Amino acid sequence: MTAGIMLALLSLASSQITGDTAMESVEVTPKVEIVEIPSEFSVFRQVGCDRYVNVFGVHIFASPTTPEDKLSHAAGVLAQYFDNNEDGVPDNMLVLSHLVSRSVFIIMPGTEAEMEALEMDVIADAGYRFGQDLYGEETKPDFLVDGKINAPDGHYYDGALEEILHSITQHGYANAYPEVFGEKRGAVLAKCMDTARGGYFEKVPKGGPKSGYPAEAWYHYTDETCDYSCMVTEYIYWALTSILGTQDFPGRHEALEVEWELNTRELVKTGDAAVYKLLTDPQYKFPIKAPDGNYKPSAFPVTVVPIIAITDED
Repeated sequence: MTAGIMLALLSLASSQITGDTAMESVEVTPKVEIVEIPSEFSVFRQVGCDRYVNVFGVHIFASPTTPEDKLSHAAGVLAQYFDNNEDGVPDNMLVLSHLVSRSVFIIMPGTEAEMEALEMDVIADAGYRFGQDLYGEETKPDFLVDGKINAPDGHYYDGALEEILHSITQHGYANAYPEVFGEKRGAVLAKCMDTARGGYFEKVPKGGPKSGYPAEAWYHYTDETCDYSCMVTEYIYWALTSILGTQDFPGRHEALEVEWELNTRELVKTGDAAVYKLLTDPQYKFPIKAPDGNYKPSAFPVTVVPIIAITDED
């Protein structure tokens, strides 16, 4: 296991939350560990996973082809996104409550090809609808070490910083603050994105000078399989990780400019002041330090996470 990561099991079955007898709260601690998949999560064994980590009530499942150090790293990144000051207490309980109440999970096959072969409909049929994939091959524990980025070129990046954040913003922030971070037209974050894209576009626009977008756009995502809500998910990832400094290294601006132009904290602050103000507003308790996966909580308190009744599909 990765040095410095203290990992311990918190057994929390999805059926206890979403079943007929719902729990009112669960207790979590910063101690988590890599273990065999508990029996209550047997459906994940059915699709080929063999290891499990619980991080403040959010689940990570990994297949045998995912190296142990990468699973440990992903768990540490998730923990640091929740507990950025590493005092052992989740920073934003409302966001965490929405994630835990939805039994949010991250699934880690070794490769993208392996992910495509997984029978995810089996997992969905078992009641696990709010998942995020993260491949072992894109998880890079050596990317950020002791505050220093180690990247051989502008295309090298730790996928854990992206995919784990997606699950937190899409299922956590968007539901905890729907009028602010909701992935829908009219939410504060979505308005910021519309400005960044040079207008409101339900789909990828055509004919503009920047990958189909207007000349004034600085965010020009072109994946046509990504709908409006998906565009919001990607936008907040680009903005927040740029503010945190993980997109700021030699060759990165050139690698990203086809999609995102503001790859440093200063560029976001001056070029997209509205989203900078939003993501640095202390009331929302976004991380202020980039996770490196080396989670070392200073204390190990028990935190009670309220369970929220879930009536939506978000």
